[in-house]
Amino acid sequence: MSHAAIDSGAGHGSLRTYVTGFFLALILTVIPFGLVMYSDWPTEYIVYGVFAAAVVQILVHLHFFLHLDSSSDQSWNVAAIALTALAIVVVVGGSLWVMIELHYYMQDHAMVTGLLGHALC
Repeated sequence: MSHAAIDSGAGHGSLRTYVTGFFLALILTVIPFGLVMYSDWPTEYIVYGVFAAAVVQILVHLHFFLHLDSSSDQSWNVAAIALTALAIVVVVGGSLWVMIELHYYMQDHAMVTGLLGHALC
């Protein structure tokens, strides 16, 4: 009985790639803490910096730990992740849009409209 190795197409990293990914992830974790704790930048720039570090860290994890790249073996995995990311952007973006619009319309606009209506009568 022969036991043949089955190649599932999943990449296996070496110790070097895992260590590189670990140190990159560590640096990308320390940067936002440093921005928040010790930066004199405006809050808007700090938020952009934290967001950028988070996006780069996601890419580091996908490449170094999940071994996703643009090779033909990984094309379906990359397509699935891209579709998932698009769905998350649509759901989160749509939810934020709805909440912002609700906040705008639920403010005192009804009271101001009502007062103007009574004043004109």
